[in-house]
Amino acid sequence: MPNKHLNYWRRNMPECRYVNLYGPTEITVDCTYYTVEREFNDDEPLPIGFPCKNSDVLILNADFKPCVVNEQGELCVRGSSLALGYYNNPQKTAEAFIQNPLNKHYPEIIYCTGDIVYRNELGEIMYVGRKDSQIKHNGYRIELGEIETAALASQMIENCCVVYDFMRKKIVLIYQAKEEPNMIEFRKVILTKVPKYMLPSEYHRVDVIKQNSSGKIDRKYYNDFISNGSN
Repeated sequence: MPNKHLNYWRRNMPECRYVNLYGPTEITVDCTYYTVEREFNDDEPLPIGFPCKNSDVLILNADFKPCVVNEQGELCVRGSSLALGYYNNPQKTAEAFIQNPLNKHYPEIIYCTGDIVYRNELGEIMYVGRKDSQIKHNGYRIELGEIETAALASQMIENCCVVYDFMRKKIVLIYQAKEEPNMIEFRKVILTKVPKYMLPSEYHRVDVIKQNSSGKIDRKYYNDFISNGSN
C-alpha cells in the first residue's frame, strides 16, 4: 500500500484503524500484519510488519542463510496455514515448496514467495518488491518498486507503474495524471529520492493505470505495452 494513498484516507478518516496485511494465496492469504500507528511521509514505504499467529517468516539470502538487519532477502513462510503444493503441478511445487534449509533434523516445508524484503531496526518487515522486478541496468542492480515509490512522492501524479524495456535498455515510467506535469520538476523530485542511474528515461501519461482482476497494477499489460513498441 503506497503511503501517499494511505495518508489520504488517514487525513480524511482519522477515526479508523488501519492495518496493512500481506500474504500470498499459498499460505491462505495473510502471514504478516502491520497496525499503522505512527506517521509516514508520502514517499516512505509502509511496513508489512510482523508474522501472524501460527505463521513464521524467514528472510533468506542467496546462500539460504538468515539475513541480518537491513539485508535484503527472499521472504519464506512456514506455519499451519501453508498449502501442500500446487495441484497437478509437481515441478512448480518442488521449486516453491522446499525443505527448510535451516532445519537439518526433520522434514519441514517452507514456501518461497519470490518477494524481496528486509527487517529494519525496529524489527519490522519491509517489502521491497518481486525477485522478477529486479533488473540490471548499466551495471547497477535496480528494484523497480523503489522508483515507483520515488515518483509517488510527487504531488504531480496520482499513480504509476515502472517497467523495463529489455530490448532498448530503458527504464519506462507510466503514470496516471489528469494533465501533463512539468517534467523537469517531476524528474527533480524523483532524483531527490533515488540516484541518477535509476531515473526513468521514458515517460507515458495515462488517464487511469490499468488493473488486473485482482485489483493490482496490471504489470503484464504494461510490459507488453512497452515490448510492442506502443510508445
